[in-house]
Amino acid sequence: MITYCIKVRFIIVLLLLGAHYARSQNNTTAYWEPEVALNYRVTPLLKQNFSLSNRNYTYHNNKAQLNIRQIEIAHFSSLTIDPYKSIGLGVQYRFREAFENNKENELRLTQQFNITKKVNSARFGNRFRIEQRIQPSNVVHRFRYRFAIDFPLKGLKMDIGEPYLVATTESLLSVGKSIRPMYDQRLTSQIGWSISQHLKAQLGVQFRMENYTESTEHVFFFLNSLVISI
Repeated sequence: MITYCIKVRFIIVLLLLGAHYARSQNNTTAYWEPEVALNYRVTPLLKQNFSLSNRNYTYHNNKAQLNIRQIEIAHFSSLTIDPYKSIGLGVQYRFREAFENNKENELRLTQQFNITKKVNSARFGNRFRIEQRIQPSNVVHRFRYRFAIDFPLKGLKMDIGEPYLVATTESLLSVGKSIRPMYDQRLTSQIGWSISQHLKAQLGVQFRMENYTESTEHVFFFLNSLVISI
């Protein structure tokens, strides 16, 4: 119990420090991004995911606000090829023109290879993704690598009604004809709860350093999601 309280307090301190840092930077943007996701297992080896999310400005142009930036719908299918590896394909559509006049909607196609490994109570993941971000005026190809770890905050396994922690770091490279190569780095930490066998809730924060080899922009995301599994 003492170890669990220490872990939770440490995460809360990190969140507060991150929020303070965001307000102290002139080139910082902050968003609130809620999401609802549905996981459906078609066969023991094939599963599908459907999600709906929206992104809202909470701090932009040096002032606090709450304005919708975009709405996204997405579908992803993954196929297990052995107990520790899977491949996947996804499609996503981002509605942005309705909320910002100078922006375009986007169709995104995703190809993925994922490797997982479990050591004691912790699970490690290595995810490789290639994306095509298609807009009316441009096509951007993005390459992504993410390392993830998740583990229970109480006990040695994830039980119903108990919290768990998910932490990730991800590197991204974007290339296209009309843009210079862009390098991004993302750090994410989320606390989740297994409410029932079919329902999970997650709450966390993500910090992004975007285009850090040119003109770095600091971006914070405050995340909350509801995941339904059937």
